[in-house]
Amino acid sequence: MSNLGFVGLGIMGRPMAANLIKGGHTLYLHSRSGVAPELTAAGGIACARGQDVAQKADVIITMLPDTPDVEKALFGADGIAAGLTPGKLVVDMSSISPFETKTFAKRINQLGCEYVDAPVSGGEIGAKNAALTIMVGATAGAFAKVNPLFELMGKNITLVGENGAGQICKVANQIMVALNIEAVAEGLLFASKAGADPAKVRQALLGGFASSRVLEVHGERMIKRTFDPGFRIELHQKDLNLALDAARRMGISLPNTAMAQELFNACHAQGGSRWDHSAMVRALELLANHQVAQ
Repeated sequence: MSNLGFVGLGIMGRPMAANLIKGGHTLYLHSRSGVAPELTAAGGIACARGQDVAQKADVIITMLPDTPDVEKALFGADGIAAGLTPGKLVVDMSSISPFETKTFAKRINQLGCEYVDAPVSGGEIGAKNAALTIMVGATAGAFAKVNPLFELMGKNITLVGENGAGQICKVANQIMVALNIEAVAEGLLFASKAGADPAKVRQALLGGFASSRVLEVHGERMIKRTFDPGFRIELHQKDLNLALDAARRMGISLPNTAMAQELFNACHAQGGSRWDHSAMVRALELLANHQVAQ
């Protein structure tokens, strides 16, 4: 049992924090939108500032939407860095820029503290079920310290490399997920337009080489028209922006990633920034003048 801090209690952070409380840890909590009553009822302790969380906790976890949010939470006025003392450990589980992550790590290290980047995959369902995939950038020593905590939140936990490597892995994950969503959407749209029952097509394909977690979960969303997040399009847009920005810096081309981003952009233009990312299919449906399922 240890004192932990958790900053950022949105769709993902709230169930992740709940699982740490269930694991027997004392949690000091802070969120811009306030701490959910169910977390305090379970024993979590609400704090007014990130600085207060850092003063009381030995390990401080952040789970925030974007790079500027993490920077502000860490280094802004009354932020986490202001409450750190040597020997503490900061774990960022957000999905943010690998380049900025390395900078944040150096700044935290200069305060005598260790830094771990550990973005996740698995969405809200994975967070609730403590079944997240966790991609870790850290020293071996820091990883050994925090891995028991990760085991309360996830199942597939990998030390990918040094600081920044976890974020690099997450960006690669988001490229693959976006392109898989696009492939499933095109396939189901084609089948439906050609006259086949998309639900039965999906059922058949789940037993073949085209089977995937995206076909299983998001294919069903496309057919049932259940586009409440989930994982919001605006967040996947942010991740693909990270991918495309990194590609420009490295001088490589990611043509299909750019295409997937344009489809997300089309959804955004239709008011869909907060739709689940499986709603990418709606952009393709507009182009085809046909809906996968009526």
